[in-house]
Amino acid sequence: MKQAVKEKKAEEIYRILALPLRKLLKACQLDFSKLQEIRLRIGAPFLVVYDGREHFVDSRGGLSLDDSRSVMVSREQLRETMEYISNYSMYAFEEELRQGYITVQGGHRVGVAGKMIWEKQGAKNMKHISFLNIRLAHEVIGCSDRILPYVMQEGRLFHTLIISPPRCGKTTLLRDLIRQLSDGGKEFAGMTVGVVDERSELGACYLGVPQNDLGCRTDILDGCPKVQGMMMLVRSMAPQVIAVDEVGSREDVEAMEYVMNCGIYLLATVHGNSIDDIKNKPVLGRLIRERVFERYILMTPGRVGQIGSVFDERGSILLSCQEGKSMQGSKAIQDREAC
Repeated sequence: MKQAVKEKKAEEIYRILALPLRKLLKACQLDFSKLQEIRLRIGAPFLVVYDGREHFVDSRGGLSLDDSRSVMVSREQLRETMEYISNYSMYAFEEELRQGYITVQGGHRVGVAGKMIWEKQGAKNMKHISFLNIRLAHEVIGCSDRILPYVMQEGRLFHTLIISPPRCGKTTLLRDLIRQLSDGGKEFAGMTVGVVDERSELGACYLGVPQNDLGCRTDILDGCPKVQGMMMLVRSMAPQVIAVDEVGSREDVEAMEYVMNCGIYLLATVHGNSIDDIKNKPVLGRLIRERVFERYILMTPGRVGQIGSVFDERGSILLSCQEGKSMQGSKAIQDREAC
């Protein structure tokens, strides 16, 4: 990651932290390309996920694996952090709070938890916010280079499902794949891509403007439920490709089938460890058995950003980790050893 990008990301995070926490984090002198999460809980340790591991921030501005040395987050520090996140206007973020997260400048997502206020229609608001999870947005341009020849051949895109355990880089991979298909290249023309970004993780829109590069021919429905979003895009934006993250429900499957039956290519991700794992799921399993998807991309469990294998609809291996390279190296999601 270029130094200017790292410094920009660092400043985006520093400005939303309470001053005492900001000072401690600055003293740590972290490489922000390796910082994944910041966890703040009232009366609990100041915790970060850095380079794939949990660390506690101590009173001297260092990282420790010993929680007894950690600084404890106070109620005042969490309140001050929320004021910076909301720009002193919690009322303006009521809709986001009902969803459980706020997207801040830079595309970073702040998960919030506390006392929920419920009505018959569902969540109304949240108060007594006591827990924050700041997840840093990491855009890795070019990380889908290795798989692109397997999902796009002779100008034809294959319906593709990315299978990955949580926090292994599937969203980052999907994001870059969307960008490349949208912009086009020497071997193929750019395509109109519709993105249903239910959790604001793909485009990471802030005030309606995507903070991540999803390509010049991409239209985004931000914060929209996947099922309704897929239908809306088909009817209103004439996409050639639709991309969705983390599918799994019966309604998701029905909407995906509708999209594909309309002649639109589909890119999707799902939590899982293998094709067999997904095949055994009661809803998604039918799509696997009926060979609806034409390409499966498996991420390696336990290794962030590591492409394990690429399979076709019959389950034949097109690319394996031993045969190819990971999407780490010079274009890494996280720095890890190659397989």
